[in-house]
Amino acid sequence: MGYKAEGKIVKIFDTEQKSASFSAREFVIEVADGQYPQMVKFQLVQDKCSLVDDYNEGDEIEVEFDLRGREWNEKYFTNLQAWRIGRAGESSGGSSSGSSSNAPSAPSASPASTTPASVSSSSNAADFDDDIPF
Repeated sequence: MGYKAEGKIVKIFDTEQKSASFSAREFVIEVADGQYPQMVKFQLVQDKCSLVDDYNEGDEIEVEFDLRGREWNEKYFTNLQAWRIGRAGESSGGSSSGSSSNAPSAPSASPASTTPASVSSSSNAADFDDDIPF
């Protein structure tokens, strides 16, 4: 299930080679949330690590991501795994004019409109957007 968040890039970390076959990269965006902005960290993995190369700290972006969670030794870990990044206001689903350009929006509580999960039930497997890493 995919989600979206908009915000300003605060920090971009270097790619880390976690093992011989796995690399990861993290970045943080500031998301407006009322009086207190939230600093939200996302992770890019494998071939997605380069998605943030075209952006700089201070850029307004829109991030599409999946929630990931796992258990290890009775401890639970949650991750926000980004899979698409674009300039804020450049999404194909709407206009960038109006008051929406004044402040970043908080993460959506519902699936993103551009994710494969929201494709109508009449579509077939050939219409599936296969850029998700699983």
